[in-house]
Amino acid sequence: MKLFKKSLYTIASASLLLSSCEVFEVTNPYVTEERFIPSFQSLEIWLKGVNRQASLTVGTVVEFTELVSDNYFNNYTQSSKVFDNPEINYFDQDVANIQASIHRLMEMSEYGLNTLIPKAEGDVSKSRAELLFFKAYAHLLAADLYVGMPTTALGEVRNPEQLLQAAIITLSEASSLYTEAVDKDACTLLLARCHHRLGNVQEASAFARQVLSAPLLLRQVKYGTQNGPSNNFQSAIFSSTTNSFAPLPRLDFLDPKYFHQTAAIFNDEKPIAIAKAEEAYLILAEAQVAGRDVAAAKQTLKDLLINTVSKRPTVQLNDKNDTRNGGNRKDYAITAVQVKFDSESQLKSGLVMDRSKGTIPAYSVSGTHIMVDDIDAIVTEDEALYHIYLLRQEIFIAEGRRMTDLGMRFPVSQREQLNNKNVTMEHTKAIIPSFIPLNRGLDDFTYDTASGVVTMKHDMNKVLVANKSSQYIMPFNK
Repeated sequence: MKLFKKSLYTIASASLLLSSCEVFEVTNPYVTEERFIPSFQSLEIWLKGVNRQASLTVGTVVEFTELVSDNYFNNYTQSSKVFDNPEINYFDQDVANIQASIHRLMEMSEYGLNTLIPKAEGDVSKSRAELLFFKAYAHLLAADLYVGMPTTALGEVRNPEQLLQAAIITLSEASSLYTEAVDKDACTLLLARCHHRLGNVQEASAFARQVLSAPLLLRQVKYGTQNGPSNNFQSAIFSSTTNSFAPLPRLDFLDPKYFHQTAAIFNDEKPIAIAKAEEAYLILAEAQVAGRDVAAAKQTLKDLLINTVSKRPTVQLNDKNDTRNGGNRKDYAITAVQVKFDSESQLKSGLVMDRSKGTIPAYSVSGTHIMVDDIDAIVTEDEALYHIYLLRQEIFIAEGRRMTDLGMRFPVSQREQLNNKNVTMEHTKAIIPSFIPLNRGLDDFTYDTASGVVTMKHDMNKVLVANKSSQYIMPFNK
C-alpha cells in the first residue's frame, strides 16, 4: 500500500491520489495539510471526497469483475482483453488498479477518522459514522475480491476472514452512531453479507431478518453532474456508440441497467447499488436451505419477488441504437429468439429483446425473469439453491457481485509485491476454481439462426450447485 505523505493535499477533489506501494505527493503549494485541516468545513469537504472515491472504487470494481464473470464479455477493444478468459495475473495493471482504488477508499476513510474527526468541532457523530461505513465497505470489497490485502502501508496481508471481521467491528460502530433508520439498516445488511461470506448461518440470518422490515432499502453510490465521476459502466453498455460490453444472451433482458434519457449524458448517469434489501431475502433463503427447510426458503423467495423486486422502478427505454456491434462476436442475436441455458435445458422465451421494434423495459435497481410459479415448482434443496444463485445473478447484475459468487479472487498485485516484504508468492496467485470453464467458456454460446435458438455453453448456476461443497462458493454449504 502506498506510503502516506503528510505534506500536501488537493481539496478540489478532496481525495488522496494513492496507489499501492507507491509514494505520491500532490504538489499544490496553496493547499497544505496545515492550511486544510483548520479550515472551515474541512471535514465536510473531505467527506464529499470520500463519497466521490467510493463512486470511483465501485465503478472500477464493476467494470472489471463483470468481465471476469459470466455476466458480460468484452465485445470491443477497450478495457481488459484477458479477464473474459478468465486469465488473472498479479502483474496485470487492472488487478493493481482495482486494488489501488480499494486502498484509496480505505485510506481516505482512515484519514478522516484519525486526523479530521479529532480536530472537528461540534457533534461529528454522523460524519464519523459515514467514514466508518466506507472504511468497512472497503474492507468488505477487499475480502470479496482478493486472496488477501494489506490494510496499512507495507503492512501484513490480511486474509478475507480477517478483513471481514474488521468490517463487522467497524460496521457495528457505525450503526451505533447513525440516527436514521435507513443508515442503520444499510449497516445491518452489510453485517449480514459479512456473516454470509464467513459461513455464519445464525448471525447472517439474524441480521438479514432485521432488514426485512425495510423491503425497499437501497443505498447507492452516485455519478454524473459536470464535476462528478462518470459511470463508466453505463458508457460501456449504453451511452457509447460502440456497445463495448455485451451480456450473456440469457441476461440480455436485464441490459442496460444504467442508461441516460437526457440530451447531456452527465445529467442522467445512474447510481450503482452497494446495499439493497433483496440481499437479505437471498441470504435468509440460503440459510433456510442449509437448515433443510425448503418450504421456508420458497416462501422467502416469493416474498422477495412480491415485496421487493416487483416494487423496484421500471422504465420504458428506447434502446434501438444497441445492435451489439462491438465486433468481437458478430453472432449475437438482436431479434427475439428462444434461449437454452445449456444444451440440456428447456427453451425459454422473452430473455433476448428485439430492440428495433420499440421501447423495452429497463430495470435500474433489480429485475428477474423468475416468477412465483417457478418458486412454487421447487422440490429439492439443490433446486432451491439453483434458483437462489440465479436470482443473485440477475438481481445483482452490473453491481460487481457475480465474480465472488463464482469463487474467483484476484491476487495481490505485483505493484504491492515489489515493495511489501509481507507479500508471499502464494498471495500473487489468483483463485480460479477448477470448475470454472477457461478459454472464454463462461461467456460462450451458439446461435442457430435457422431455428432461432441461442444455447449457452454452460449453465454456471447448475455448475455451482454441482460443486456446492467447494471451499470457494456457497458458504453455508460446508
